[in-house]
Amino acid sequence: MWTTTTFAAALLLSGPLIALGLWVHGALAGARQRVASAERLAAARGRCLSLAAQELRGPGLALMAAADHSDLVRPSQDNPIEAVAQQLLRLADDLADFATEPAPRTLHEAPALLGPVVDAAIANVAAQLRPGQRHWKITPELRSLRVQADRRALEGALSALLRRAARHSRDGDVVALRHVLGAETVAIIVEDEGDGLPAQDLVTETASGLQHGMVGTANGTRGLDLGLTLARSLAVAHGGDIRLESAPGIGARAWLTLPSTRVLGPA
Repeated sequence: MWTTTTFAAALLLSGPLIALGLWVHGALAGARQRVASAERLAAARGRCLSLAAQELRGPGLALMAAADHSDLVRPSQDNPIEAVAQQLLRLADDLADFATEPAPRTLHEAPALLGPVVDAAIANVAAQLRPGQRHWKITPELRSLRVQADRRALEGALSALLRRAARHSRDGDVVALRHVLGAETVAIIVEDEGDGLPAQDLVTETASGLQHGMVGTANGTRGLDLGLTLARSLAVAHGGDIRLESAPGIGARAWLTLPSTRVLGPA
């Protein structure tokens, strides 16, 4: 039975409780509005990047066609028109990759055998070579490795590393893939025998560099381009990272690392 004292106490408490409830309701409504706004901005960004990629592909393909019929370059010389065309087409590919990146990234993890993941990434990159081919050399140990990961995200990260290796190598060159299992990490390594990286691209790791997608702690490591920045975000989402090394005139090596706790063993 309610007494005068308990009734008065209830009246005293109801005011703060109502105020708290109103504050929580307002905070939730504000959070929902911010999420909706972020989703709209992400969708608008994706549309803009897709349009930019389409706009770049047009002149890129036109320049590539012009390069095939150019009489300004001798057969033994590098074709500068083709080089510019390939640069435009690579930038279009990177913008298209960024346009389809979900934000925020949600991983859908499951056991993944690396053999099919590597094969899918190679098929994706090989289809984009204009023209030419690479000899892909994959160790059996890497093929048989099974990890806990988002297969689609891992395939995307590997595709970016293989695309970069193809860009910096020549028709008929070997691109090798292997893995190194350490105490804390497992590294998927992509090695090419291409031109290495220009000296002006070499960077040293800084806080601002990491913020803008750069990795590395010493000479021989470069800042990431658009495609590799996306690949690094995929690796970081898995608790890993990407590191690049190069020797001009010899080739380059890319390390995609994951925590060793993700290794489920060979198939």
